[in-house]
Amino acid sequence: MNKIKYIIQLTAAIFLISACGNTEKTYDASGSFEAIERTISAEATGKIKSLNIEEGQLLKAGEVIGSIDVSKLSIQSEQVQSSIKAINEKTNSATSQIIVLQSQLKTQESQSATFRQQLTNLEKEVNRFQNLVNANAVPQKQLDDLVGQKLVLQKQLQATQTQAGVINAQIDAAKTNVNIQNRAILSEVEPNKKRLELIQKQMQDGIIVNEYNGTVTTQIAYDGEFTSVGRPLYRIADLSNITLRAYVSGNQLPQIKLNQEVTVRTDDGNGGFEEKKGILTWISSKAEFTPKTIQTKDERANLVYAIKVKVQNDGTYKIGMYGELKF
Repeated sequence: MNKIKYIIQLTAAIFLISACGNTEKTYDASGSFEAIERTISAEATGKIKSLNIEEGQLLKAGEVIGSIDVSKLSIQSEQVQSSIKAINEKTNSATSQIIVLQSQLKTQESQSATFRQQLTNLEKEVNRFQNLVNANAVPQKQLDDLVGQKLVLQKQLQATQTQAGVINAQIDAAKTNVNIQNRAILSEVEPNKKRLELIQKQMQDGIIVNEYNGTVTTQIAYDGEFTSVGRPLYRIADLSNITLRAYVSGNQLPQIKLNQEVTVRTDDGNGGFEEKKGILTWISSKAEFTPKTIQTKDERANLVYAIKVKVQNDGTYKIGMYGELKF
């Protein structure tokens, strides 16, 4: 009886050893699939009115997918616009004062024109009487009277011109004073305009626009929740081209090079493999210790090099999925 038991145990051991001897790996490296996942965050603060996404949904860049309630910002915008309007209404105008001064200026200019015309006529009379005096046809006194009148007219003309200059200076001063006053008032307009621009930008941020082509991998926020600037809403990744990150030992490095075509294998669910071609896009220049979850062809190697293989994805591959490589 013991002899039979011994024979059975020996047969089982031989079968186990034989089975172990046939477990030679049929792949050169293995790893898991990964993709760049982007976390999309809220750009406004408020209640989420709508967020029309679900995990696995394919989104396009520029697609509007929801909105955040920013009605309070609309009220702030109206307040700032009212402030700008009120500031503009505070400005002064020198128009009425300038109209009065310009009227006075026209009067002085009219008087100056009259005096110049009178001087022209009187100048002719002075010249005529000068000839008569020289001919002893009229007394000298008549000539002297005309010369005196000429001097009076010249002084009057000079006075009106001086007054016109004063009025012009008053007009310039009125404009300058009003401009100074208005400049102080209007200096408040520009900061308010910048504030209005900021509020309007924040209102635009209430519209949730997807910025990347890809598939929603994780939905974090939902309709009706309160969100704030910077809070994550969802994660998205472009899975059309996915990357298999694997590890190779140092003695495998001579077998590979960048842009090399390799075979990517995954389980087909029926005990076999599904194979596709991939491109080796990256080889780490720095060695690292073998990850516990990764087995390389040479299990005795303590140091390995990470590599990345890009493969087109028809929906078969998922992030974190196990895959194998054949060089």
